[in-house]
Amino acid sequence: MTGKSAVVTVDNKSVELPVRSGSIGPDVVDIATLYKQTGQFTYDPGFTSTASCESKITYIDGDEGILLHRGYPIEQLAEHGDFLEICYLLLYGELPSKAQKIDFDYRVTHHTMVHEQMSRFFTGFRRDAHPMAVMCGCVGALSAFYHDSTDITDPHQRMVASLRMIAKMPTLAAMAYKYHIGQPFVYPKNDLDYASNFLRMCFAVPCEEYTVNPVLARAMDRIFILHADHEQNASTSTVRLAGSSGANPFACIAAGIACLWGPAHGGANEAALNMLAEIGTVDRIPEFVARAKDKNDPFRLMGFGHRVYKNYDPRAKIMQKTTHEVLAELGHRDDPLLEVAMELERIALTDSYFIEKKLYPNIDFYSGITLKALGFPTTMFTVLFALARTVGWIAQWNEMIEDPEQRIGRPRQLYIGEPQRDYLPVSKR
Repeated sequence: MTGKSAVVTVDNKSVELPVRSGSIGPDVVDIATLYKQTGQFTYDPGFTSTASCESKITYIDGDEGILLHRGYPIEQLAEHGDFLEICYLLLYGELPSKAQKIDFDYRVTHHTMVHEQMSRFFTGFRRDAHPMAVMCGCVGALSAFYHDSTDITDPHQRMVASLRMIAKMPTLAAMAYKYHIGQPFVYPKNDLDYASNFLRMCFAVPCEEYTVNPVLARAMDRIFILHADHEQNASTSTVRLAGSSGANPFACIAAGIACLWGPAHGGANEAALNMLAEIGTVDRIPEFVARAKDKNDPFRLMGFGHRVYKNYDPRAKIMQKTTHEVLAELGHRDDPLLEVAMELERIALTDSYFIEKKLYPNIDFYSGITLKALGFPTTMFTVLFALARTVGWIAQWNEMIEDPEQRIGRPRQLYIGEPQRDYLPVSKR
């Protein structure tokens, strides 16, 4: 509390509501008692002006282009840390000591295998099923395999479930990919780091040895870091809402995956690549840029601008550097689609129309290009997003469970349907 208050007047009746302050960021008006005092609700479609919870995990200032995890700028974490270190930070609140990091890495690494019966689960899906559909089913099914970590009242079981989720998500994602392309599953190896292990499970085949390229592994790790958490977005809010009912953590994460699948959320990088494919060649870019500038044309450039970041997305700056490192390593300069992407990037950073409207390339634009260069089909992009975001979801879920103010989510509504009326028998209708 700040000592400040807000006064709301309804029908000549004034009520005083407390104002609460966080450590940084805007104050909030606490409207918890508004209905009790006035008989009225607030109306906020999309909850874009509503704080749904208190949180210590992630802070975003969209106007200034700031993203902090537990107070640490994303630029520093991506430059100096690795993904499992950021996982530890999000889960426990502090960066690990050397001994803590060795222990945490060991525990995650030795949880990467999934129950062998899970492999049979995949055969129930059509071979052309979208990998996100497969992930929704398989992650939800984990609760049927790991009964010993579904009691949300037990802190130990919650932490075991958290570690299992972080550890097994890359294995399930790689299995979804292998099933999608018709190749045999590749088991994890405990002597590889998190990102290298994932790349090997995706791209190794039994008939030959596979050596992980360290430049590509670092790029994959950085993509995971940049997608690890992003405050109370749609999928995170979904996980919290599902968790508020007491649902087990595997079910809650499956709900988050389902929400992330939407093209307006996790599917944005897939949509950006599809747009580049539609443009096709560099010589067609002026036509599409002109269409994007035409207010009467429904065409929109995907992967530019951001709903939250009104300045530059700090994740995009890091991803831009990573994208160019990967392209330089792989020599994909002759790929027409990547040539289109690089020219679009140049235009967006120099054209006055894009600059004035702050339509800068966002993280979805760069991550889509990078993932394509790494060899992933567009259908896998959102799966990789889900893999990375799992730690954010599970950290937010843990925080919600331990929050004494937590209660089951129950948004209200402005009803605009028919008022009360009497039932008429069919003969009188």
